[in-house]
Amino acid sequence: MATPKQPLRTGMLLAAVLALLTVIMAGCGSQSQDNSAVAPQATGDTRIIKHEMGETKVTGTPKRIVTLEFSFVDATTQLGVTPVGIAQENDDDIDGLLGKKIDFTPVGTRKQPNLETISSLKPDLIIADLNRHKSIYKELSEIAPTIVLKSRNSSYEQNLASFGVIADALGEKEKGEQILATHKATMEKLKEGIKAGEPRSVLLGVFRSDSLSAHGASSFDGQLLEQASIHNALQNTSEPTVKLTLEQISQADPDVIFLVEADEKLIAEWKQNPLWQNITAVKKGEVYEVNRALWTRYRGLGSAEKILEQAISLLYPARSKGDGSR
Repeated sequence: MATPKQPLRTGMLLAAVLALLTVIMAGCGSQSQDNSAVAPQATGDTRIIKHEMGETKVTGTPKRIVTLEFSFVDATTQLGVTPVGIAQENDDDIDGLLGKKIDFTPVGTRKQPNLETISSLKPDLIIADLNRHKSIYKELSEIAPTIVLKSRNSSYEQNLASFGVIADALGEKEKGEQILATHKATMEKLKEGIKAGEPRSVLLGVFRSDSLSAHGASSFDGQLLEQASIHNALQNTSEPTVKLTLEQISQADPDVIFLVEADEKLIAEWKQNPLWQNITAVKKGEVYEVNRALWTRYRGLGSAEKILEQAISLLYPARSKGDGSR
């Protein structure tokens, strides 16, 4: 009686095995479909960012950003991202730049960033300056994706271009375009406060006891003032910032001097010198001290607006006090 039941048991066992194999194969097929669905999304989320040192792949939306120049801090915060690491010289640099306190880790100075500290922050993007950091680009790139842009010793337009690249790197290209449009509209509105055909030329002086220099028409502050029809006394200079002598300053004979930085003892000595006394700006009492950090160090969108606003208030003091006469 046992012999007739053997085929039945064998058939049931085979059916069970086949059912189990079907379940396993279905599971494998499902897993394969999930992987193929994720891969294109990761690939599509990777952007190739062109910058001053080549091209860098940036994936996703960077959140742990290290910035090695002040204008890059301005850019990232305007785009809604607070850097985890910032290079600075003084404890209050970022407070002055942004007008508020933020939480971040100092990563050395802009001239000499601390690579060990940067690495410890595990950044997903580093933004470096061409003028200061091109020599350490390789080391920075070994820590995290790095883009190198123009800021220091660059023009206003070059800094605007750098802002656009940062927006793209952060995955905020459209937002960046909107911010730039708003900035340009603000600058145009401020220009309405400048007299049509403003005849005065300005010199942006950096007068230290050990060196004399000035920001020419192609510098950050020089170019933004030029675009507002406030013309620089130093046109077509070889570099944005040029070395000068007192004799050359006298020959340029600016109508207005903005003292971006000045050694008080040096200026006191110059007051006894006929070369200084005969400069038009000095004779007319149009020598003004301005905020050094704002005019020479920050170079962000916000600082550009403040520079133009301050220049207008100094050139037209009656209007800034409420006198609307032209």
